[in-house]
Amino acid sequence: MSAPRAPEAQRLRIILVDDQQLLRRGLAMLLSTTPDIEVVAQAADGHEALAVIARHRPDVVLADVRMPGMDGIELVAQSRLEHAGLPVLLLTTFDDEQVVQGSLRAGAAGFLLKDTSTDALAEAIRSVAAGGMVIDPRVAKIAVRREASAEADGDGDLLAVLTRAERLVAEQIAEGRTNAEIAESLILAEGTVKNHVSALLRKLGARDRTGLALALYKTLRE
Repeated sequence: MSAPRAPEAQRLRIILVDDQQLLRRGLAMLLSTTPDIEVVAQAADGHEALAVIARHRPDVVLADVRMPGMDGIELVAQSRLEHAGLPVLLLTTFDDEQVVQGSLRAGAAGFLLKDTSTDALAEAIRSVAAGGMVIDPRVAKIAVRREASAEADGDGDLLAVLTRAERLVAEQIAEGRTNAEIAESLILAEGTVKNHVSALLRKLGARDRTGLALALYKTLRE
C-alpha cells in the first residue's frame, strides 16, 4: 500500500485588476507557473475589484495604477476602509513621482514597474502577503523624496532616540523585511519584534509601517 500523500502547501490567493483584458490574461498565465500562487479572480477596475474582493477574500490584490473609473490609488484607499489589512500591490509602466507618492500615501503595500520579472513579481507577492513592503529599486528614490520633504528637519537625529535593539530592527525594516523574517534574523520572538516596531512608529512619528520603512531607508543610506 502506498504512503499517503503529504498535504499541499496553502497557495496564496490573488486577484488581478487591470482594465486591459489581455494584460490580465498574460499576468494570470505567468503566475500560473508559480506553484504557491493562484489567481482566483480578475477585475477591470477598482469598483469591480471591491466586489470581487468581498466574494473571494484574497491574500493579495495585484492592480494597475492607471484605470478608468476607480484607479489603483483609489482602490488602495478604499480597500483600506472596506478590507483592512489586505495588501494591494500596484503595477505600472510609469515611474512618475506623483503616481509613486500618491500610491504610498494611499497605503499601497508595494509598487512595481510592469517589466518586473515573473520571479521578482512572485517574490513581491509573497513578501506583501507576509506583511512586508516592496518598492521597485528604480522608483525607490522617488518614494524617499516624499519622506525627505516630510522630514526635512531633524533627519540627522532620527536614530539618536533608538535603543540598540530598536536600531537593529530598524535596519531590517528599511530592507522591507516582515516581522517573522526579522525575528528569525535577530533570534527574537515575533512578539518582541512587534513591540519594537510599535516603539519605532511612536519614537519616529511615522504614520504607518510604509512611512517608517521609507524614512529609515533614506536615513540609513545617507
